[in-house]
Amino acid sequence: MRHLRRPSASGAAAVAILAAAALLSVQGCDAGTAAQAAPVTKHALTVGEAQAVFQAYLSSSDAAARQGDATTGLGSVADAAWEILHGQYTAFASSHIPVPRYQYGTPGFIVPALSGYPRWFVVSVPRRPASGGAASTTLMAFEQYKPGEIWTLNGFAALPRGQQLPALARDSAGYALPLSTRDPDLLVPPDIAGATQAAVADDGPASAAAPLVAPGPDTTGMYSAYSAIASGQAAKGLSYTWYLEGAAFPVFPLRLTGGGALVLYGMYLNTTNEHPGVAMGTAIPVPLNFTPLLAAPTEVGYHDVIADWTYEFAAIDPAASARGGKLDVIAATGGPSYGHSY
Repeated sequence: MRHLRRPSASGAAAVAILAAAALLSVQGCDAGTAAQAAPVTKHALTVGEAQAVFQAYLSSSDAAARQGDATTGLGSVADAAWEILHGQYTAFASSHIPVPRYQYGTPGFIVPALSGYPRWFVVSVPRRPASGGAASTTLMAFEQYKPGEIWTLNGFAALPRGQQLPALARDSAGYALPLSTRDPDLLVPPDIAGATQAAVADDGPASAAAPLVAPGPDTTGMYSAYSAIASGQAAKGLSYTWYLEGAAFPVFPLRLTGGGALVLYGMYLNTTNEHPGVAMGTAIPVPLNFTPLLAAPTEVGYHDVIADWTYEFAAIDPAASARGGKLDVIAATGGPSYGHSY
């Protein structure tokens, strides 16, 4: 089983995207690993097997969350899901904040026609907090990386209210059709969908990627929200930066009817609030939901405060031939995953 631990921030890294006859530079984003290449006719994973994996996960994960059992709870997750849940179990261990539990509605299984490994599938299911609240349709990606390894939940992304899941292309047996992560017939190859999104989230309308990305809460909205935070901190004499950055998490692309793809992928959102030059100054407050993630409650940010998130996103990636098509991020779930003050 894989858990991908946080790499150090890479600063500015370039990802070249050939689109609209322009070379697009994107800051700080790595391509995710391929989940599976082109579609095949074999069904190495059946819908029945996927159902069994999902039910087993619900049972074990709920028991672990109820008991605060990090060993069991983290043993059945990987990648973006591991980062988010590790933050939750860390908060439970340090501050006794309960690990979230959920109630699930009737699931829909999106099982791609695969041959070989890794094997993966996606579940679309209404999910609500066990403590109460509205349900949201959540996409949950499961993967078995190689023979003999356990199945893990690798990421989950909730669609906002009113957002419909796009129609997926299926074969005659009802299995979904996976795509190569480097498919050239899409507006953006799936393995750099996250990089393209990040360019707008980090740099806003000035980004060269802006013409390729639809506005929304996780693109232009993220840029506006964090720009406002940075302005507020600047008024206090602090330097605030944010970077939506790539991670070596798997990318799950599925063909849509009529062309295009639904792409699921994970990302890091790294934020730093610091005195200019990381000089020593007055204490910088730690965001409340990151305090339980500090290595020690005595950590004080006299120099800087780092508060990082991990996200899973789902985006509609239109066909390259679609007139006026834009990458549209339609689902997201994130959580605090790392905190440090110095």
